Amino acid sequence: MATIKWRLKGKYLKNCNCDPGCPCEFWARPTHGGCEGMLGMQVEEGYYGKTSMKGIKFAVQYRWPGPLHEGNGTVLPILDERSSPAQREAVLQILSGKAGNAWFEVVASLVTKVLEPKIGRIEFKHDLKRRKARVVVPGLLETSSEPIKDLVTGGAHVVDVLLPKGMEYKKGVVCQATVNRSTSPIAYDWPASHSSLAHVEHTHAGLSR
Repeated sequence: MATIKWRLKGKYLKNCNCDPGCPCEFWARPTHGGCEGMLGMQVEEGYYGKTSMKGIKFAVQYRWPGPLHEGNGTVLPILDERSSPAQREAVLQILSGKAGNAWFEVVASLVTKVLEPKIGRIEFKHDLKRRKARVVVPGLLETSSEPIKDLVTGGAHVVDVLLPKGMEYKKGVVCQATVNRSTSPIAYDWPASHSSLAHVEHTHAGLSR
């Protein structure tokens, strides 16, 4: 049980190697057999105990040899160089599942290897209404999300996934990762792959939004 109360509210994205429309959300197998990519968050409001978490950014790169629920994953936390030591430790505690919240606890239970965290300058842009996002960490990763293109009209193809009992998010805006590449220890390059954008609010007790 969590002993420290915390809250992270803000902008969230998850870009993986699958075709647009994350199979994990339908209990289906990944498009290419395994699961790899990144997730990131920009916190607009939040705290971890007495530590303010407002304005922090973080990312995580991941790789599973098969579907996430089969386990044996590897993850690499990426912390923003502008965050304080206390904020970085808070992020690591939350990601480890040791600070409560079912989503982080479940994911942590499916990970067998956590790589040494990297620290870099995280550029984070996220526009849910326009269905666009961009995250760059020089020397580690670059990813951009765009609306899926309607093949008939050329406009944005609007697809949202609603998960009333979701642990990660309740509503995911489905996009396409036009760029999704990494030169970190978890290296990959998956253009034209899946992207989920969301606004979330996580606490020690679970997902609120």
